[in-house]
This record gives sequence, structure tokens and C-alpha cells, in this order.
Amino acid sequence: MGISSEMKESWAKRRESLLIASAFEEDRIRKSRECTQEGVRAGTKAAAVACVASAIPTLVAVRTIPWAKANLNYTAQALIISAASIAAYFITADKTILECARRNTHYDKSA
Repeated sequence: MGISSEMKESWAKRRESLLIASAFEEDRIRKSRECTQEGVRAGTKAAAVACVASAIPTLVAVRTIPWAKANLNYTAQALIISAASIAAYFITADKTILECARRNTHYDKSA
């Protein structure tokens, strides 16, 4: 089932031979990749900070507060910590990519 690797390669070669990107398009593609990489870096940093910032209070609460000790098992603790990390990653990456895209957008100033 699916497409064989030979077919994929032939379609990729056919597509490359038909389309030749202009210098402007190549510059846009390069800037787009740089924005994505910048977003991934910023998101990873934010996720690491959020992981530590949510893990410390969660683990302290589970060991000191009776309600948390009784109701938050290991899975609940992991979900609390990972939810904060995942949210921080995606929010920061999205904001960074959009900000970079705005920075790279060129508007016609004469109009």
C-alpha cells in the first residue's frame, strides 16, 4: 500500500525540473526557514522554563498538602507539568514565528 520510494523520487525530480525559483522566492523560502528555526529555539527555551516553573510547585505540593498527596498520582503530576510545558512551547513558537514574519514582510511604501 502507498507510494513506492521510486515513484516518490521520480515525482520529486519531475517537480524540481519544471519549477525554477527566482532569487526573490529563494530569499523568501530562506527567511521562512529561519523564522521557523527561530520559533523552535524560542519555544524550546520557554518549554524548559515552564517545565521547571511548574514541576517545583507541583512536586512540593504533592509532598506537603494532604489533598494533593491523596489525589494527585504520578500521572496527574506528569500531566500538570507537561501541559504547562507544551502550552509554553506552542504559544512562544507561534508568537515568535508571527513576529519574524511581520519583520520580513515588505509593504509597498509608495501607495
